[in-house]
This record gives sequence, C-alpha cells and structure tokens, in this order.
Amino acid sequence: MAAGPAPHRVVVLALDRVIAFELAIPARIFESARGPGGTPLYRVATCTVDGGPVTTSTDFRIVVDHGPELLAEADTVVIPAQRDGADDVVAGVLDPRITAALARVRPGTRLVSICTGAFVLAAAGLLDGRPATTHWAYTERFSRMFPQVALDPDVLFTDDGDVLTSGGVAAGVDLCLHLVRRDHGSAVANAVARTCLVPPWREGGQKQYVGTPGPGAPETGSGTAAVRAWALEHLAGPLPLSALAARAGMSVRTFTRRFREETGSSPGAWLTVQRTELARQLLEQTDLSIEEVARRAGFGTAASLRLQLRDRLDVAPTDYRRTFRTTEPRSRRRTPDGAPPRAPRASRAGTPSGLTREA
Repeated sequence: MAAGPAPHRVVVLALDRVIAFELAIPARIFESARGPGGTPLYRVATCTVDGGPVTTSTDFRIVVDHGPELLAEADTVVIPAQRDGADDVVAGVLDPRITAALARVRPGTRLVSICTGAFVLAAAGLLDGRPATTHWAYTERFSRMFPQVALDPDVLFTDDGDVLTSGGVAAGVDLCLHLVRRDHGSAVANAVARTCLVPPWREGGQKQYVGTPGPGAPETGSGTAAVRAWALEHLAGPLPLSALAARAGMSVRTFTRRFREETGSSPGAWLTVQRTELARQLLEQTDLSIEEVARRAGFGTAASLRLQLRDRLDVAPTDYRRTFRTTEPRSRRRTPDGAPPRAPRASRAGTPSGLTREA
C-alpha cells in the first residue's frame, strides 16, 4: 500500500521569555488534527535561536532538542509571544541571533505569529505592506514602530496567504484552528475543536475584549462636567444637544466647543460610548431582555442596540452576553432536589439547544 503524504512540518521558534501558553498552542492544536484512519496531519517541533534553553514568562525554563537549523525544514514557522516581547524589538531592529535564525527559513514557507510575535515578523521586514494584528494592548506601540504595516487592531487574526498573525493569548488558538480549517476543511477543524474543548469559531474581534472605563463621575470644575454627570444618570431618556446646552446655560455652539475641549469628543459620540458601556454592563451583570437593555441604555430598541454593538464591538448582543455573562459553572449547579442538572440536548449544528446565533 502506498504511503500517504508526509505530515505538514510546523516549527515553533521559542525566544527568551516566551509565554508558555502561547508556546504550547501550535502543538496542542496541530497535533490533534487527524486524517483518515487517525493519521497525523502535522508534525510539530520546537527550536531556539541557538539550540539552548530559554526562559519563560513564569518560573521555569524550557529545554528543547533543536537549534535554528530546524527552521530550514519547516513548511510553517510559528513565532509565539514573549513577556514584554515588544521591548525586544528596539527601534524596530531585531537581535542579530533572531535575524540569523530567520534567514534559514526557506522562501515560500508559511509564517505565523501569535500575539507580540508580530513585532518579530515586522522588524524582519516580513509584514511590510501586509495586513497584521497583535494583542490590543500593544497596537498603538506597533503602529508607531511599524507604520509600513497595515495593522488591523480589531480582528482576532489576519490571513494574507503565506503570512498570518493573531491577537493575544487565545486568539492564537483561533488562528491555528483557522489554519487547520484552511488546510483540511471544517470537519477536521471541528474535530480538533471538540478534542480541545474550544469553540471552532468565535464571533467578533478584539474590540469586545478591550476593557474601557464605564460611566463614572466627571471631573469637577469643568464647564460641562455637571451636565455630563447629569446625563450619566439619565441615559435611558432622550438627550438632545439643545437640552444639554440649555442645562449648561450655553448656546449649542459654545457647549459643543467646550465639550470637545474637555472630553476630546463631540456630545453625540460621547453619549454613544457611555450608552454602549452601560449596555455592556447590563448584558454582563443582569438577566434583562435585550429589548430592556436597549431601553435602559438609551438605544430605544433591540435593533438599534444590535447595530451599535456590531459597529463598535463586531458582535451581537446575545453573542456578547454568551461570552461575558457571569454564571455559576455547570458542574456546581444543582436542581432543587440536589441532583446535578441534565446537560442540554445538542442540536444538529453541534451547539446546545436554545443557543442560537443572532444576526
């Protein structure tokens, strides 16, 4: 019987202060991918720039079996994140050892970064003119250092054919699953997701995970501060610009100018941000219906709330609640008679019945 094709060779380049979680993602995802008869579809190995051990982001070191020569054999090279990895790329210049290691990669090899690994690819000139992303906490620094890269700070990952990048931490799982899906189809990727107990696809992008201050008391002594404090207590009702200006004892033109000087935003844009943040809190912390959340946040209707969340967070209200709603773990819940509850009946789509995707 003729042998099947050789497994796709994935080489992970571990740099000093590598984050252990991100380092392990490629092996965990790719080595779970199996073809007919259980044949492995990928072979994953790890190397360092000199073959020596590397420090991690925590209290242990990692000893690997391979040096940079392994990069010359790779079909895909993955560069995971480092702790404070962006600090390694000083003035956009790589450590010479990393440059020498990357020089071993064959032309046409697929390049993948997880989180701040994108800084390494960018400093090597491999992202020039290409779409890329990184962890949302580092996007401003990335943009300053590499203006020639088409950074998209909102997505979980980017795919530009032979160069792919992801946001931080679990977005590396999303990207590796995407690669399995791209290489071998949804059935294989879904099987990997089931094995690893992760969703095969996540709705939305990074914006839904960016923590932003919720409504709070504005600073005192500011010309529009009292009006803003009052508005935060009345977000559910109509707040026309003319009424806000009148409450401040100013003309609309003067109020708008002073408001922008003090907040850096127009009154309308500021109100939308505050209402969105209130809606997020209500979705996370209450069982209110989507319609009631929309009313209390001042969006009026569920349709309007849906549009705002799609625009600002790239996710629908029900998907956002499903992700962030704080609930007791299922394994700890009990029915009134003390028995564990039955697991939800799976639907044909593979998701628990009753959980439907909102457009």
